Amino acid sequence: MKYRSIFISDIHLGIRYSQTDKLLQFFRENESEYLYLVGDIIDGWAIKRKFYWPQTHSDVIQKILRKARKNTKVIYVTGNHDEFIRPFVPILLGNNIEIVNEATHIGIDGNRYLVTHGDFFDSITMTKKWIAHLGDLGYDFLLFLNRYINMARQTLGIGKYWSISKYVKDNVKKSVSFITDFETILAKYARENNYDGVICGHIHKAEYRMIENIIYLNCGDWVENCTAIVETMEGEWKIIENLNN
Repeated sequence: MKYRSIFISDIHLGIRYSQTDKLLQFFRENESEYLYLVGDIIDGWAIKRKFYWPQTHSDVIQKILRKARKNTKVIYVTGNHDEFIRPFVPILLGNNIEIVNEATHIGIDGNRYLVTHGDFFDSITMTKKWIAHLGDLGYDFLLFLNRYINMARQTLGIGKYWSISKYVKDNVKKSVSFITDFETILAKYARENNYDGVICGHIHKAEYRMIENIIYLNCGDWVENCTAIVETMEGEWKIIENLNN
């Protein structure tokens, strides 16, 4: 499928739970004029704790570079897990790769979209980094549990993939409140800065909805949900989802 723009975030290359096989399949099946990498593409936090980098993670990087050589414009927006790049931005690599902290995308619909990972709008990540790192370890543990829970479910013939980490995120009151606050703050910032919409990642929850007349789009992630935001050649916005199924 050929799109005008593809937006993906939170691949987390460098952790064993990154679903690079599915991402490579997605890249093989889809092309675009613009490819936005909306933060946390490389997980510097995890690599610093313990180095993990299988061949498929290199394959993802090589695939992105190959797309750029074939005239896809690649815009890499940094996130908190790849914040080690931030002191050096903006970076231009050849004619088609740009690394920035934020970007502006002009849609076919004529709207201006702020493209940001989203961690700048997360008070815990910005002011209490030790809590963010602790939460990251907790999330890794839940992902570890996911693997064995689903092995047991498969053995028992219970059915499709189920995620305890996603269940916790969707049902724990404080988590739900955090996500709602995050979305509202981002939409408010976009409105105050004369944007029509915002495209982000960070919270691993794909979304497409209006928040007080601001178009809010979240790419989701490639750790659990395997989702992407796409802009069609006709200017329609869509979430590509359920790639896990």
